[in-house]
Amino acid sequence: MEKKFLLSQDERFAIVIPGNHEETITFAANHFISTGKMAIQDHDHFYVALSGGSTPKAIFEILSKPPYSEMLDWNKVSLFWSDERSVLPTDSDSNYKMAMDAGIENLPIPSAQIHRMIAELTIEENALNYEELIKNTIKDSSFDLIMLGMGADGHTASLFPGTKALDITDRLIVANEVPELNTLRMTMTYPCINRAKNIAVYVLGDSKKELIANILESKEEAKNLPIMKIGTRENKATFVLDENAAKFFLEKSKK
Repeated sequence: MEKKFLLSQDERFAIVIPGNHEETITFAANHFISTGKMAIQDHDHFYVALSGGSTPKAIFEILSKPPYSEMLDWNKVSLFWSDERSVLPTDSDSNYKMAMDAGIENLPIPSAQIHRMIAELTIEENALNYEELIKNTIKDSSFDLIMLGMGADGHTASLFPGTKALDITDRLIVANEVPELNTLRMTMTYPCINRAKNIAVYVLGDSKKELIANILESKEEAKNLPIMKIGTRENKATFVLDENAAKFFLEKSKK
């Protein structure tokens, strides 16, 4: 299927529809590599924030094997995370553990350049430390790529509906209480996410097609969802959708 690129009505979102599930995962892996190469060519390093979820896991599995594992100078890659649960790095719910187990640990990235979020203890203090790490490592705190997903409630990273982190304007990383899940999580804030050079939101599968249609058409029922504040006119968020998630747009284009 030929890729489709569209803009939403408010022009803060770009949309790419590479094809079926497999084609979309392959597109995402290629986008990761091409973005990394451009970053290294521009400023000799690639700063990327990883995400949890099944789609990033599939992307990591591809990236960690030939030919993709041979396409990038991994010595010039620094990994961060967009959010983390308050669990140990050995816990099955850890976004860090998922990425490493999916193959990231097999890539020749210097261990000093793999920066996991320490969210299992003193999370408020560690959020401040993580923010300082970003400020001291990345010029203008502007990531080359931030990978994100979207939950059925419209949350992204650990920016959940009704939580305090949604209103933070002066921090890059915070500890965010999520009462609905009875937990505290570490997450990037909008100011951190929206200054990234590339923001990729991966949404695959039939279950979110109606939510995607509401979001990308800026429908009234979607206007207060956390995902709606991702992307700016200057730094658009790119929604990477497979055919199932993009059914609304594909059907609309046929009319």
